[in-house]
Amino acid sequence: MKITHLLGIGAFALSVTACTTNPMTGRSSLQFANDSDIRNSAVQQYQQTLKESKVVTGAQAQMVRTVGNRIKAAAEKYYASIGRSADLANYQWEFNLLQDKQVNAWCMPGGKVAVYTGILPITKDETGLAVVMGHEVAHALAGHGNERISQAMVAQGIGMASGLAVKNEKTAQIIQALYTPTSQVVLLKYGRGQESEADKMGLYLMAMAGYDPRQAVPFWSRMEAQSSGSRQPEFLSTHPSPQTRIGDIEKDLPKALEYYRAAGGK
Repeated sequence: MKITHLLGIGAFALSVTACTTNPMTGRSSLQFANDSDIRNSAVQQYQQTLKESKVVTGAQAQMVRTVGNRIKAAAEKYYASIGRSADLANYQWEFNLLQDKQVNAWCMPGGKVAVYTGILPITKDETGLAVVMGHEVAHALAGHGNERISQAMVAQGIGMASGLAVKNEKTAQIIQALYTPTSQVVLLKYGRGQESEADKMGLYLMAMAGYDPRQAVPFWSRMEAQSSGSRQPEFLSTHPSPQTRIGDIEKDLPKALEYYRAAGGK
């Protein structure tokens, strides 16, 4: 048998055994990197970020925690309803507001969330903040970090059958290479397909948490107005075009509104 045939068979077997399906979107992705290693790396980065940043307290910080906890509770309820509570068993949720003029927010694998004060003038209120935090939490729930690392591992020929010591060493190298430094924190960059999935999933999460998903379009319109300047906000660096994003959100609104009304919204 030719080597190319063997590689093809190996790739097929890998895709079958490591394929993960997102229960909210139905999208399948290859995720076979070690979640524990990824979460541990994320925790270390998060703790370092908090040490190097000014963590805000007061009313705005409480709003961030309120929105985060509502989205967390909604996600846990949904995953429990479909028999997948185990997916979230190792999450260690934390929500912090950081003093920084960057228009940005992020959620690391495992549920470590940070919101920068620079985005608050655009979110305007709790519902606008729920758009942002739902999107960022969705990245973590969808395993986008694992997917990115797994893609890189495949590209470098590192599969699940690799020796444990070699695999762990190479995985650590890939995690380090894929994380891109910003001013204060090191974060994975996601692809546009992952950003679009986070939009959809985030819309559903905010609706499940009792936030009106119809406010997502005004928020993204405000964000687009912000990005019309000379420098695009980091939050939009790899995202779909505003027209595509808003069009997709409008398509997903009927389903999101079902979740919203089930949560008591009108």
